[in-house]
Amino acid sequence: MLLCGYSIILKNLSATLLSSSSTLSLLPTVTTLSLPLLALLASPEFINNVQEQNKKVSVALLEKAKSICAGQGVNAETISEVGDAKQAICDAVQKLNITLLILGDRGIGKIKRAFLGSVSNHCVHNAKCPVLVVKKSN
Repeated sequence: MLLCGYSIILKNLSATLLSSSSTLSLLPTVTTLSLPLLALLASPEFINNVQEQNKKVSVALLEKAKSICAGQGVNAETISEVGDAKQAICDAVQKLNITLLILGDRGIGKIKRAFLGSVSNHCVHNAKCPVLVVKKSN
């Protein structure tokens, strides 16, 4: 679960974050519907409803993550972007002058990664700052 990842990261980095004036930026991305067949078959109203629901889920996730941060004494700001996660994250790194990007690894497997691509792998190679990838604990 993503929020579990935030807790693990905060436990390991809270001393560093508390001893500096850094702010933790939380950025989930809302992926736009990009399946051409779905775009042809679905009405614009349906696509808008799905995207609006995704935004609501992102806001709820951000609020929960922010409360976890506050519980650890870490100042956090929330940002929500719409689009391809790989590009949105790398763009936000540059726009916000992020000094360390921390990502979770979904563990999607080699076959899915070959077709879908890996967000963490893309960011490791393209983000303009150091990247820490946190693997899911077993």
